[in-house]
Amino acid sequence: MRIKHISIGLFLIVLISCNSNTKSTNLEQGTYSDIRITGAMKNVMWKGELGGIIKLDSIENKIGLYGIGPESYLTGEILINDGQAYVSKVLTDSTMTVKKSFDVSAPFFVYANVTEWNKIDLPSSIKSIKDLEKFIDENSSECKRPFAFKLKGDVLKAIIHIQNLPKGTPVSSPEEAHKGQVNYNLKNEDVEIIGFFSTKHKGIFTHHDSFLHLHLITKDESKMGHLDMVEFNKMELYLPNK
Repeated sequence: MRIKHISIGLFLIVLISCNSNTKSTNLEQGTYSDIRITGAMKNVMWKGELGGIIKLDSIENKIGLYGIGPESYLTGEILINDGQAYVSKVLTDSTMTVKKSFDVSAPFFVYANVTEWNKIDLPSSIKSIKDLEKFIDENSSECKRPFAFKLKGDVLKAIIHIQNLPKGTPVSSPEEAHKGQVNYNLKNEDVEIIGFFSTKHKGIFTHHDSFLHLHLITKDESKMGHLDMVEFNKMELYLPNK
């Protein structure tokens, strides 16, 4: 009975966090009431459209701004976390640089302004990205989608990557796009994860097999990249309060 009550409570919190009115629009150049989408992942991966089509310093409203995407020409990763932009680049197969800067462009990017959040303690049964995707999907069926979300807390382990495409490399497939990519293993880190959820944007700002796109940054801001694998420990999930 206690588990049932907890589940119902979590559902009500998620439901309150969302708005069921969805505004339909062009998927690749989306202007929803909260979410802005520029470019498409599939055009980068399959058509080799690597050049920047959005400059981050052109985004005027930076209050409560969150966003994720790769750097133009796939030379790094970009994260905007509560109005602060970060760019990570590969140094070696075990080290990276993370710089605060809006002076960067992206070949595709998704971003949103969120100033009010509802916090949920992530259930201990949620251990992986797939678990998280299922939990969010099942508990946000009445939400206005797509939406931004974030997590704060501890991860037991994680793998993040940074794109590091050699200059001049032609790209016509995901395999070519990931040439030079470097993976980094994290253990027992205090982190923030910025994510975007959608069931209708595969190949646009999520991969073909996922409803999520996630970037992770460590609390000390020394490591940041696209999140590929994670084992959650104690985490808090934040959903937009709309």
